[in-house]
Amino acid sequence: MKNSFMVFVLMSILLTAGCATSGGASVEQKRAAVENMRSDVLSRLYEEKPDVQQQIANSAGYAVFDNANVNVIFASFGGGYGVAVNRQTGARTYMNMAEAGIGLGIGAKDFSIVMVFHTPEALARFIEHGWAFGGNADAAAKHKHQGGAIAAEVVVDDVTVYSLTQTGLALQAVLKGTKFWVDKDLN
Repeated sequence: MKNSFMVFVLMSILLTAGCATSGGASVEQKRAAVENMRSDVLSRLYEEKPDVQQQIANSAGYAVFDNANVNVIFASFGGGYGVAVNRQTGARTYMNMAEAGIGLGIGAKDFSIVMVFHTPEALARFIEHGWAFGGNADAAAKHKHQGGAIAAEVVVDDVTVYSLTQTGLALQAVLKGTKFWVDKDLN
């Protein structure tokens, strides 16, 4: 029973991580799906924190990711997809992400991440290397516009990170690593 549950959890994460890049859709359709997600997430963020719009306008670039995360007692797993945008050149880099962590937690949530890169070097480092390590503590009980979620705004190494929970029920305190990498099929 325990093994079946873990297989289910891992398969769910892998399927979620490939949402934008799975199926028989063309490269253009996959990019359009990522761009629609980007636009929707930014609109939600601007509604909740209007000052972020000016912050992004003055930045070197930004990235927007859609992510699903599952916490099972001592382990946390997640995956998603997104795009990094260079504000100076307009270049877009389509990317994937996966995360794993250890700590206490239970539940699952669908959330989005917006990263604002304050320097061109921070943006280039992210696209080229894509690793992020850190701690995370949050609580979420949300479905569409009902309920609430608590997550911190974080500023590290010339990058400000915002997290927006769309749906989920989760309580977690984990130490995790996240890997972002360029999606070779979409670039």
